[in-house]
This record gives sequence, C-alpha cells and structure tokens, in this order.
Amino acid sequence: MRTSNRWVIAIAGVFLQIALGAVYAWSVFRVPLSKQFGWSISEVTLTFTISIFVLGFAAFFGGLWLNRKGPRIVALTGGALYGLGVFLASFSHSLSWLYLSYGVIGGIGLGLGYIVPVAVLVKWFPDRRGLITGIAVGGFGAGALITAPVATRLIQSVGVLSTFAYLGVAYLVVTIISGAFMQNPPDGWKPEGWSPTASQTSQRAGHDFVLSEALKTWQWYALWLLLFLNTCAGISVISQEAPIFQELTGASAIVAAGMVGLASIGNAVGRVFWAWVSDLITRRATFAVMFILQVLLFWFLPSIATVSLMTIVTFVVLMCYGGGFGTMPAFAADYFGPKNVGPIYGLMLTAWSFASAVGPLFIAHMRETAGSYGGALHIVAGVMTVSILLPILVRPPRVPREQPSNKGGLPKEVAALASRVRS
Repeated sequence: MRTSNRWVIAIAGVFLQIALGAVYAWSVFRVPLSKQFGWSISEVTLTFTISIFVLGFAAFFGGLWLNRKGPRIVALTGGALYGLGVFLASFSHSLSWLYLSYGVIGGIGLGLGYIVPVAVLVKWFPDRRGLITGIAVGGFGAGALITAPVATRLIQSVGVLSTFAYLGVAYLVVTIISGAFMQNPPDGWKPEGWSPTASQTSQRAGHDFVLSEALKTWQWYALWLLLFLNTCAGISVISQEAPIFQELTGASAIVAAGMVGLASIGNAVGRVFWAWVSDLITRRATFAVMFILQVLLFWFLPSIATVSLMTIVTFVVLMCYGGGFGTMPAFAADYFGPKNVGPIYGLMLTAWSFASAVGPLFIAHMRETAGSYGGALHIVAGVMTVSILLPILVRPPRVPREQPSNKGGLPKEVAALASRVRS
C-alpha cells in the first residue's frame, strides 16, 4: 500500500470518531428526559456513566479481537452496535431499557469502534505518533459540537425519543462507511526515508511488549492512573455541562446547548494540540502542564458568572480532558511499542470506565446534597494538585531480558548454564 493512502485511513478514522463522540452531548438529553419521565438527575446521568464504563472494557476486548482478526471487522461491528443502541433508546419508557440500549449496547459499540483508529494509525504514523493519535481521537471530542445543537433542535421539534431514532440511523451510516476503510499496514512498514530521532529513541522502549509483559511493569499502572485522574476531572464537567452553565450563568437551555457545543471544540482541539505538544516536550511534561492548568481552572470555575468567560474556561478544561486521550495512546506506544498497542491501551481505557463511574456520579450527588456545584469543583482542584507528582515520577520501563534461543538443539542443562554465564 502506498504511503499516501495512510491519510485516507486517517480521515476515515476521524469520521468514525466524530460519530462515536456524539455520546459527549448526553447532557442535552438530561433535562428533557427528566421532565418527560420524572427521573432524577442522578438516574439520567447514570445512562452516560454506564455507556462510558462499558466502553472501556469493550475497548480492551476490541483490542484483542483486532490483533487476531484485523481492525475492519471490529470497526464495523462497533458501528453497528452503537447505532443500534441509540436507535433502541427511542423505545425507552423505563430506566432499565434506557440503560440497556444506550448504556450497554451503545457502550459496547463505542468501545469496539473507539480502539480501532487509535491502534491502526499509531502503526501507520511512527513519524508523527503523538500528532496522529491526537487527530485520531480528536474527532471523538468534536462529536458533541455537531450533535448538541442538532439534538436540541430535534428534541424541540419531534421529542426526545424520536431524536434517538434519527440519531441512531445517522450514526449507523457514518460508522459503517468509515469502518470499512480501517486496515493495518504491512508488517515492518515505515515511511520511506524515515528513522526515529535520538530524542524519540530515548523516550521509547525499543521493544514490543505483549500485554502480559506490560502488566508486569509499574509504568502501565502509572499511565492507567494518569488517564483515570485526568478523565475523572473532565468528565465530571462534561456530564453536567448544560446544567452547570444554566446554574452559574443563568443561561437558557438553548444558550447552554450552544455553550456545550462551543466548549466541546476544546475537547477536540485539546486532543490534537496537546498530542502535538507532547511530540515536542515529551508526554510526561505535557501531562504535568495539563494538571497544573486544571488546578487553577477548577478552583476559579464556581466564581464565574458570565457566559463568555464560562465558555472560555470550560473550553480550556475540556482541552486538558481531551489532551489526555490525545496523548496517552502515543504514551503507551512509546513505553510498550506499537505492535500490541490495541490490547495494551485497550485495557488501559478501563481507567475511562472507572472515571465515568466516579466523576459524573460524584458531581451529581454533590449538586443534589449541597445545592450547588462549587464544592465538587473545588475538590477536583485539590485532587489535581496532588496528581502533578505522577507525570514527574514516571519513566520508560526497562526492556524485558530475552531468553537465549536454543535453535542448535543444545541439551536444556547446557542451555540453562549458558544463560547463567551470559547473565
């Protein structure tokens, strides 16, 4: 396959992620569902939590599956399940059906589809690893930009349940077409004339870890925790964006929906911007800078009362949130090699799952018990302060010592003695 074709695959990956990333517009459904069925904030929010929780585990199995059967079948299956789950949500008249359709079925589709562009493009672009993974998931962050205002208008004209039906069909079409382009490069492929720089080599493991090897290193768990902390902070705001905007600024539902759309641009921009920055200043330094920014942003967020300033601050918060997803695939590929990044990073995405359970439910509970979002936002600022230490401490893992081969047919005792001598 010619090198130029990798950009076609990259574009298809972005469109796939845009459709999947529409899940981030969930907050515009919260109030209409609560009014129509009388469900509480926490009950409706749990739908989003289930969807993202399931996503993380489905991404892991998707990573294992694409290593065995290739990325196209995983992408097509994920797209079909995601569109079906959203469409089935249009028949919701109980929370259990909403949780099953949008949360479980849709979440499985999200996870299977999400991991594919990440795992594929990191192999096609070893020369731009940070930037391309940022672009690969940038579309996911941009999904709400399109969906939030469209869904709001549809809800007003045809109702919330019919909106699920229209969106489900649209998602199905886009994901199936985009998923058909997903394929891996030939083994050993690299851009013509390219070789890694000394700086890139110093930040990369130089060995393709398998999942079991990666899980024996403390660095895998450190990266998991980095992703969890960053995601937990941002997703707490994403899950309650529209209500937070309405409460703190007095904005109407329509204005708040527009603010959600504008702020979601930050999610998309941050995935590309911080991933690009990480190619320049290292992944570790990038996470440290994002954490420092979030300490300040979350601390001052409750005191903001104007629409314009609130939109700007939330935009930067979501830039940092998206930056974690844009940077971490390249981080994982640097530390553990690109060959098995599907299952290795796929399992790491369970951090997203657990963050989706902690962040949204925490902020919704604090709002219902304390009567405002201020206390929860200040707690997040405190957690980010402590978290700054983690990216400072993490370092690339040591390459596992390879066992000497015994191709010459030496007796096991002799081979073992040779191994001890060499060590």
